[in-house]
Amino acid sequence: MPGLSTDPGWRRLLAAARRSLERTGGALDGSVSLSAPDDAERLVVIGVTGVHRPAGVARVTVRLAELDTFLREAHGTGLAETVGPFRDRPGERAREAVGRDAVLALAAASRHAGQPWYLDFVDGLRRDGTLTRIVRGGLPFPDVVAALDALPADDEPMPVFAERVLGDTKALADGPVRGLVLRALAGRHDVPPPVGAEQERTLWELAGVVPDDLASQVLVLNLPASGGLLGDWLTGAAAAHVPFRVTLHQLRLTPPVLDRPEIFVCENPAVLRAVAGRATAPLVCTEGVPSAAVHRLLAAARPDTVIRWRNDFDWAGVRMTAAALARYPSVTPWRMSAADYERAVGPGSALLGPPAGTPWDPALGETMLRHGRSVMEERILDTLAGDLLDLGCRIA
Repeated sequence: MPGLSTDPGWRRLLAAARRSLERTGGALDGSVSLSAPDDAERLVVIGVTGVHRPAGVARVTVRLAELDTFLREAHGTGLAETVGPFRDRPGERAREAVGRDAVLALAAASRHAGQPWYLDFVDGLRRDGTLTRIVRGGLPFPDVVAALDALPADDEPMPVFAERVLGDTKALADGPVRGLVLRALAGRHDVPPPVGAEQERTLWELAGVVPDDLASQVLVLNLPASGGLLGDWLTGAAAAHVPFRVTLHQLRLTPPVLDRPEIFVCENPAVLRAVAGRATAPLVCTEGVPSAAVHRLLAAARPDTVIRWRNDFDWAGVRMTAAALARYPSVTPWRMSAADYERAVGPGSALLGPPAGTPWDPALGETMLRHGRSVMEERILDTLAGDLLDLGCRIA
């Protein structure tokens, strides 16, 4: 009733009654109080209760049932109608609990259920309030589970993946579903949540989804190839000993064939830059986490090609080396032994993040833990350049 809700004698009393009704879901078995009531409020309470309160009283209290009866008799509407629509907070909590249980049940039905990274992902949603926000916002969590269940993909364009799995080419272009899938993938690959488009692209490509086949690139040196236009370009660049950047789009459009007995792989462009114009050894630079373009290019090598792979001596780097060993049967670590690390370690950046295994040389992980320092490829640049300049070198 607008008239009473703005009346000075009723305004605070009805506001207190509204808060009580919201807190209890409309129950009338409680009471409300006003501290330091003015004369208008005191007279209203006297009229409702029929009990005199002297001027200057510190607090007045009214039972909600009494207030409801007074309003019905005096104005023809009860307390709930008088204060207007109000939130049923107990009902909301109950509905949210049901919604949270439904989301958790859906999460538990995933094919990833039981895997540590997935359990951490779901537990994180519960702990930081995201689960409640999912329920309150009506976010389509089934889409999150469906996308995760369909991963990893096989270098599939994102719109194609989204259409195939979610029925909408733009379902993963933006929004909360994309954000939650990326959050889960970051946990799966043991990397921090992505910040910015480049880190997001890298994470998608780790899961076999390609957001942009022009942005997915690989930097190469001295890598001649056959097979159409791209093969001609690679061969020409190799003849001139100049670096050449290849996109995933080009690799798909004109797949090359790499006929080389061995290919070296490094992480940092500084290695490639140091030998450009001097070395003849075929070199692929991942520039960090290997992109879909890197993997598509290396897949074009013949089965007996020896791929000599290395990364920085940090936990992310050894994880990438381990992943390469698992992916390519012909990969052998290049300057990635405990002895190589021991010779190079010194003052520098601390090792960050959780430790990773080094199955090709268990002593490497133990030595890195003992020193607690990372060693970037730039520190051993002369050694790496020497390997690349000496084609007869065979690295243990």
